[in-house]
Order: sequence, then C-alpha cells, then structure tokens
Amino acid sequence: MSDREPIGGVSDRVGYSAAQVRAAEAPHLAAGEPLMRRAASALASVIRREATGTDASPAKPGTDASAARLLVLAGSGDNGGDALFAAAELADDGFTVEVMPTGSRTHPAATAAARDAGVRFLEPDDEAGLLAVAERATLVIDGILGTGTSASPALRARARELVAAVIPAVRRSGARVIAVDLPNGIHPDDGSVPDPTVLRATITVTFGAVKAGLLREPGAGYAGRVELIDLGLGPELSAMSPLIVS
Repeated sequence: MSDREPIGGVSDRVGYSAAQVRAAEAPHLAAGEPLMRRAASALASVIRREATGTDASPAKPGTDASAARLLVLAGSGDNGGDALFAAAELADDGFTVEVMPTGSRTHPAATAAARDAGVRFLEPDDEAGLLAVAERATLVIDGILGTGTSASPALRARARELVAAVIPAVRRSGARVIAVDLPNGIHPDDGSVPDPTVLRATITVTFGAVKAGLLREPGAGYAGRVELIDLGLGPELSAMSPLIVS
C-alpha cells in the first residue's frame, strides 16, 4: 500500500471503529513509533499537492508556495497535533500558514514546532481576523476533532461558534477543505451527524484505517474524497472484524 491511497476499489471500502483503530495503533505507540509525525508528513504531502499541483517541495522547479494561503483549525487533541506538525513542515517550505486554535489548548510539541517554523497563530477571540483569513484562504485544514471525541461528535462552545462563522466564509471564497482523519462533527463509527454545523470536506485524509463513519451516510456525504494513509497497522487490523465492508 502506498503512503497515499485514494478510496475506490471494493477492497478499500472497509471501515473500522475508532476503538479498533486505537487498539491497532497501541503496540506501535508502545514501541515508540512516531505515528503522529508520520501521519503529519503524509498530510503535508496531500496539502502540498492540493495547493500547488505537485507533492514535491516548493524548492523544486514548477512549484510556488507563495501562491497558496493555508488556514488551519486546530483542536486540542491528536488531530490538532497532526495538523500543526503538517503546518510546521509547510511553513518551512514557504507556505503562508495561519492557525486558529478552537479550544483552550493545542498540542504542545506541535504548537512549538509550528511557531518555530513561522506559523502565525490567531487569537482565539479574533473572529474578525479568522473571517478575513478564511476569505482569502486557498485551503482550510480541519484538525478540530478525531476518533477520540465523546459519544456525541457535535462541536461545542467556542469551536462550534468558530466553525459556524467559517462555513459561509469558505463558501464565499471557494476554498477547499481538507479534513484531518475525520470532518468535524461526524461520528467515527456510525456516520451520524447530530449537529449540521460541519465543515464539509473536499478531501478527508484518514490515518491507519478507514473509519466506518466515513463510509456511512450521512457522514460519507461530508467527507468528500477519502485518502487513506498507511501507518503499518495491517497485521493488527487483519485480526479484527471490520464494522463495514461496502
């Protein structure tokens, strides 16, 4: 399996639960494998490709990082960490990257890496600034929620307010949306969408295994094209019964 594999053939449309994916990841994490950094680098490659038409570094001929502006919506969990590590890599490549934290904190190491790379962080209460950035963004990266969310995936509090503000701005600007692992607000297992305040994705970059909720309606309708990043979980997943095969 390649590092970036679009969902298409029947064999690819196999969905696992969030608990199954976490169980498959556990021995790799215990062994010290850098799954987050691996996922973030693959995510950066997809963003780079969508922004420039190639996944090569902008330092190489034929790419132009200066033409793209990236807005990252970063939650407090691992999805936010994936998005911020990817943001750091892209800022090092010369992209203009701006981040809006959607919670009270962000992943510490990923935040430090992003700041060191020159990523600009918006103040959490700067909704006007967020809208201005969203209006001129080429790509919006949704790194708000992931498989570690509670029983209800609906956004809450400030995160919901920010996404509700961003949705019409994205529609006006025509920016494409890349969801990190899952679009915000979609249940990873059953695909339910309890609150319509969801940033509809153009592409969902999902890690390790396809989450069943990305294959089930109504969640599938918000996910756009799903691209699976191989994290080496095949042996563990092969011992499990997927939730869905479509």
